[in-house]
Amino acid sequence: MVSHFVDEFKTQHRKDISGNPRKLRKLKIACEKAKRILSSTNRATIEIDSLFEDSDFSSTITRNLFEELNDDLFTKCADTVKKCLRDAKMDKSSIHDVVLIGGSTRIPRVQQLLQELFDGKELCKSINPDEAVAYGAAAKAAMLRGDNHENLHDMLLLDVAPLSLGLEAGGGNMVVVIPRNTVVPTKKERVLSTPVHKPRACIKVYEGERCTTRDNNLLGRFELCGIPSAQDSLLEINVCFDVDADGILDLSIYDKTMGKEKNKITVTRDMTRLSKEEIEEMIRRANKYKEEDEEHKRKVEAKNELEKYALEMKSTVKKVEGAIEQTISWLEATNLEAEANEFEAKMKELKGICYTLVAK
Repeated sequence: MVSHFVDEFKTQHRKDISGNPRKLRKLKIACEKAKRILSSTNRATIEIDSLFEDSDFSSTITRNLFEELNDDLFTKCADTVKKCLRDAKMDKSSIHDVVLIGGSTRIPRVQQLLQELFDGKELCKSINPDEAVAYGAAAKAAMLRGDNHENLHDMLLLDVAPLSLGLEAGGGNMVVVIPRNTVVPTKKERVLSTPVHKPRACIKVYEGERCTTRDNNLLGRFELCGIPSAQDSLLEINVCFDVDADGILDLSIYDKTMGKEKNKITVTRDMTRLSKEEIEEMIRRANKYKEEDEEHKRKVEAKNELEKYALEMKSTVKKVEGAIEQTISWLEATNLEAEANEFEAKMKELKGICYTLVAK
C-alpha cells in the first residue's frame, strides 16, 4: 500500500518521498488505518495534510485493489499454514477448529484463503484475535512457571526447535543431534569417533538443514587440548545437547578416552542471529539442494568409514605382529628345552590372540 501511494503522490505532485523516512512513516500510519477500515467496508480514504513540502495528499483505495496489491503476502500466509501441517505430520481433515489469532486475521481475503484451505470449514471467530495472543502467552508463562491452575489441566502447549542442531564431522558434513521440529525441552547425546592426529581438536556446533556445515549457521566451538599423541588410534567424544523451554542450548563435551568432561558452552537465541525470514530461507534452500546434499553426505561418510576401518586394521595388524614377534622370541630363547604341552599352550595362546583381534 505504501509503495502504491508513493507512486500516486509522485503522479499527483511530481514529488518523490521514497527517500524520506519521516514522510514514509507518516504515510504508513495512514495505510495501517485504511487497512483496518477495509476489513469492514469496501472503500477507505487516505488524507494527509502537508505530506511533503506543503503538498497535501488525498486518495481512496478499494478492498479489491488492496487485495490485489497484497495478494502475494496473503498467499504466503496460506503457505505457512500448509507448512505447519506438514511439519506436524497432520492432515487438514484432522483439525477440529481453526482459531484466528492476530489483527491481520480480520482481513476478509485472509479468512477466505483459510476457509478454502480447510475445504470450506467455518472459522472460529468467537475469540477476539488480539486477546487470543495475550491468552496464549499468559498460558505458556503459567505452564513454564509450574502453576497448577484448573484451566491448564487439559491444555497442551508445545514448542519446537526451529532448525536442526548438530556437529561438524569429517569432510564438513553436518551430523544432526537434535532434528528440526523436535519438541523442547529436550536432551540428546552423540558419540563421535575421530582419528587422533594432533594434541588439539576443534569441535564446531551448527544449526541448519543442509548436509554440509558451510551452508549452515555456526553457533559455537569446543577446543579439546591435551589429547595424547597417537597416529593410529581413534578418539571417542561424547557431546550432550540440552535445550530448555526458553530455547537456550547448553552443550557439554565428554572425552571418553580421557574419562572426564572437557568443556561447556551455552548458546542463547540471540547468539544465532537468524531472523524468521532467514530460517525459512535456510529450510527452502535445504529442500532445493536435497539431492545434491545427500550425494555429498554419502561420499563423505564413505570416505570417513574407509579411513576409520583402515586405522582399525592398521592397529590390529600391529597388535598381531607384536604377538607373533613375542612368540618367535620365546621360541628362540627356549629352543627345544620346553615341553610339548608348553609349545601347545603357546600355540593356543597365539591363535586366541590373532582370532580375537581379527574378529574385531
